[in-house]
Order: sequence, then structure tokens, then C-alpha cells
Amino acid sequence: MTTNEPGPRAFSGSRLGWADLPRSVRSRIADLAGAEVVSEASATSGFSPGYAATLELGNGTEVFVKAVSPEQNPHSPDLARAEVVAARALPAEVRSPRLLWSDDDGTWVLLGFQAVHGRSPAMPWQPEELGLVLAAVEDLAQTGTGARGDLHPLTEDLTALAPSWQRLAEDPTSLDAAVAAAGEHGAWLRDHLADLADWARDAPEAAAGDCLVHGDLRGDNVMIEPDGTVWLIDWPWAAAAGAPWYDLLSMLPSVAMQGGGDPGSMFWRHPVSRGADPDAVRSTLAALTGYFVHGAVQPPPPGIGNLREFQRAQGLEALAWLRSL
Repeated sequence: MTTNEPGPRAFSGSRLGWADLPRSVRSRIADLAGAEVVSEASATSGFSPGYAATLELGNGTEVFVKAVSPEQNPHSPDLARAEVVAARALPAEVRSPRLLWSDDDGTWVLLGFQAVHGRSPAMPWQPEELGLVLAAVEDLAQTGTGARGDLHPLTEDLTALAPSWQRLAEDPTSLDAAVAAAGEHGAWLRDHLADLADWARDAPEAAAGDCLVHGDLRGDNVMIEPDGTVWLIDWPWAAAAGAPWYDLLSMLPSVAMQGGGDPGSMFWRHPVSRGADPDAVRSTLAALTGYFVHGAVQPPPPGIGNLREFQRAQGLEALAWLRSL
């Protein structure tokens, strides 16, 4: 059931401040930026437990900086490294802040991006802003092949997600927790567990295509400028060779949970879904839903305590969508 109330936002509860960074890291950032840091404006959305802020520099310029080490979360440095790879591979027509520099000493990974001035979409979603973001999703799908640089194919990601229902079936404790967390969808989930696993199994092939894929589109990975310009940010999950409708499909459960409307109707009205095979859509949605539902009942990862609530809320909306197919 899609609600009219906004669901949880992706606010990080453990974002580092400038003073929390080791002095050596602060010095490296200043050297890479080319000037001393005068002030900072911290990012307030996203799941990264590291440092993320727009820095004003002594030479009058600005740079958006991310910095993370394994101390905040053991997997975050690898995600930052993946974002460096993605930023270098993105075609110029994609509206994403440019990577200006990066640095990696094996512990701290630092990224400096073009500073852009905008804000996350208002929650609950407002029709005008949602329209702008959905238009940006169409623009991204029209960039064509994403087989650039070192980007991996989307099939690799979905191959990892597809067995989520099977993992639940093999773990009675997690399955019971998932059924309980699914609320009104719990009995349906248990009764259709074998079907869900079968549908999800076909997802890697179902979502194949020739489009560049962001891979993690949500409201907190979007910025809107006052003039309506939409920036797509945070690309560590970028992939090549995906279906043109993948980003739309993976984004809509979060849109629904934050008051944006019915995901199924939005999906089929959108231009990128034109010609999509309903069975392929169901398979891909089943794999994503399994990822949300399975993830929601796992222990919270270090430094990202709010992630599981967010996954559960997306999983509920995705389950409701699956039941309607």
C-alpha cells in the first residue's frame, strides 16, 4: 500500500566534521584544493558515515569534498574508490558534478568535486520537483551505452542481488523476521517465497541493455538548483549495459515511500518504460525487493544505523508493487 505520508529520509547519523579529520588529512585536502580552508557547509543527507562538505577556500573558490576511512565503515573506502572510477567514466552530457581530484593513501580516500548549489527534493515529494527528477532520469537513459572506462555491467550487480529470496528461505530466523517486518504483506511473502525466488533468478538477463546506469537513484542522491537544474550525485554503484528503465524502477519504491505516488502507474507512464517487457520488469523488481527485504532484517552496518529502516520502508512499497503485477 502506498501512503501519502513521507517515509524515512536518508540522513546520516555519524557524519564527520572538519575538526574530526586527522590533521594530516586536512593538510592533504588543502594541498589538493590549492588553498587553505576558510569554512565548511556539511552535507545533511546520504548514508556515508565519512566526511562530506562544501569547503570555501582562501582563494575564493569552493570544492565539495568527501573523505572516508575504514574506521567509519570497513566498506566505505571501496565505495569511494568505485566513485572515482565512475566519475572518470561518465560522459560529459551527464549532469553530475565533475571530479576535480582524488587521493588514496590506502586508509583515507579523498575526493574533490565541483561544488554545485542546490538542495535535496522536498519531502513529501512535490509534483513539480518530482517531474524535474523524472525528466532527468529520461535524459540519463538517453545517453546510450554506458560501456565506458572501467564500469562493470549491471548484470554483475543483479547477479549478487538475485539470490536474496533464496537466502531468506535458507535462514528461518531471518525469514520470520522479514515476514513480521512486512506487515500486511507478510503472509503473501511467505506463501509466494518460491515464486519470488524464481522471478528474481532471471533479473540479471532481464535488466540487460546498453544504457549507462546510476544504480542508486533516490531523493538523497539528487540536487535541484533554484532554476530547476537537476544534478545526479553519488555514483559509486554506476554500471554499464543496463536496461533504460532500470534506474526508474529502482528509484520508485523510495519515491512511493516518501509520498510521491503509486510506483506502478508512474513507471508505465514514463517514456523510458516504453517497450519494456512486463516479465523482465517483474523479475528485476523481484530481485530489488528481495535485496530490500533481506537487508532490512540484517544487523545494521557499522556507522550506518539508519540504513535498515530505510530498506524496510522501500521493501514494503516494492512488495506492494509486486503484488499488483
